[in-house]
Order: sequence, then C-alpha cells, then structure tokens
Amino acid sequence: MPNIVLTRIDNRLIHGQVATQWAGVVGANLLLVANDEVAGDEFRQGLMDMAAPAYAQTRYFTIQKTIDVIGKASDAQKIAIICETPQDVLKLVEGGVPIKKVNIGNMHMADGKRQVATTVAVDDADVAAFRKMQDLGVELEIRRVPDIAAEDTNKLFK
Repeated sequence: MPNIVLTRIDNRLIHGQVATQWAGVVGANLLLVANDEVAGDEFRQGLMDMAAPAYAQTRYFTIQKTIDVIGKASDAQKIAIICETPQDVLKLVEGGVPIKKVNIGNMHMADGKRQVATTVAVDDADVAAFRKMQDLGVELEIRRVPDIAAEDTNKLFK
C-alpha cells in the first residue's frame, strides 16, 4: 500500500505553501501532481520544479497513470498527492487510490462559484464531488496552511 502522507486540492498545484510548509510538516519526499493537463506540459512542470523543496522529488502524472502506478510505490516514498479539483481526487478514490483524508487548500473564485471559506470557492459539481468522497469514507479538511486551525467543512455544503 502506498504511503500517502497528504492529499491536497490546490488549483495552484506546487507553489510556496505546498513546498515550504505542507511538504515539511507531513514529511513528504515525493510531490505527485495528478493532473491530465500538467502531465503533458513541461513548461509548467519546470516552474513547479523550481518551487519544490530540494529534499522532495516531483512527478507529474495523469489521473489514470496515478491510479495505475500508485500501488507500485516504495514504502520509503512519503507521497503528497496534489490535485487541482475535487473531481480529480474523486476519480483517484474511485480508481482505488487509498486516500483517507483530503486537505482542501485553495479553490479560486470563478464564474458560477461561491465563496464558502477563506480560500475556497465551489460550484455544484464541486459540492457533489465532496459529498461523494464523504460517502466513500474520505475525511475532508479545509486548511490553507498547517499552522492555522481547520475551517468547518459544513461550509462546503451550504
């Protein structure tokens, strides 16, 4: 079973907060971005590699490749999975990736979305994905950075 130490939804993917705070706090030595678009975008990968801490490797996989290979991960790999959307995390869970808890860090405001927490805006599709994750036994947590208290996840469903 893969050693997943963090699963985070953050539409910025790898950036300062993930690299300098979350990776260190959870002890991640592998940052795995599960995103179909970024998996094929070497320019964006290069930018994220610059933000990643020196002690952690990075991987950029499609959602399907993540599902296909996560079970082959070494026990020594402490994996932080970073996804852009709740729908991507739900696909991983439904594909058999053993995700027990999801940290919801940053979901930008956009047309059709409503702000429900400090850094989280959702639409009905996001809410449906979060409900399904909960139905599948996944714990949800809204927390921007590790040293602040988590926000009430009930905000997601109002």
